[in-house]
Amino acid sequence: MDWFTGLVIAVGGYLVGSISGARLVSRIFAPDKPVPAETLMRVEGSERPLRMKSVSATSVSANIGPRYGFMTYLFDVLKVFIPVLLLRIYMPGTHYYLLPATTGVAGHIWPLYHGFKGGRGASPIYGGVFAIDWPGVLVAAFGGMFLGFVVLRDVYFTYMAGLWLLVPWLWWRTGDPYVVLYAVALNVMFAVSSLPEAREWFKLKREDPVWRDPAKAWQISAMGRGMIKMFRRMGLIKEDSAEA
Repeated sequence: MDWFTGLVIAVGGYLVGSISGARLVSRIFAPDKPVPAETLMRVEGSERPLRMKSVSATSVSANIGPRYGFMTYLFDVLKVFIPVLLLRIYMPGTHYYLLPATTGVAGHIWPLYHGFKGGRGASPIYGGVFAIDWPGVLVAAFGGMFLGFVVLRDVYFTYMAGLWLLVPWLWWRTGDPYVVLYAVALNVMFAVSSLPEAREWFKLKREDPVWRDPAKAWQISAMGRGMIKMFRRMGLIKEDSAEA
């Protein structure tokens, strides 16, 4: 690997990753409603909200609607997916593609253009993984859901568990230590970036029993509501808990 070329690619990946899909979509479709720096997520039965301090597809969805939240998610996926895929195609046999796959996520979390205040990284992480090994997205998404919701019974760990699974999965799929190092880096960046929400989440769980029920806590997001329905059909959660 040529180090100058690698540096240019890494910096380019960071600068592209720093483009905030949340701010861009909001500016275009709702210029009178800027994305708030803090989003309050509520569940029925609790007066205490979960405070999310990221600027992301979740905050766009809560602020101006799910359609625009999905547009934000898609943009943030593609801004990493496309550079990684192009490098895999046009620079085969090298590890250059791992650079924007990593720095693109870093740019999303700590964007240069917005005072280093961005999202938590899930969307660009899945964009990079999809370009590197697309089945890994399914393993992380559905495996993480199962481990977090059914086994660990914790909303926060549902997000974390999927990323944990990427480490052994990519090792098994590629046997490449550089790819495994990339998967470890994703876990570290996501864990560090989500510390504010993690502190808030575990405080809520300690102090408010409503938030301890995963079936209720997952009602804060469209993905969570869909997951509850899926697990209910599979018989993995009780009917009364899912509808609580």
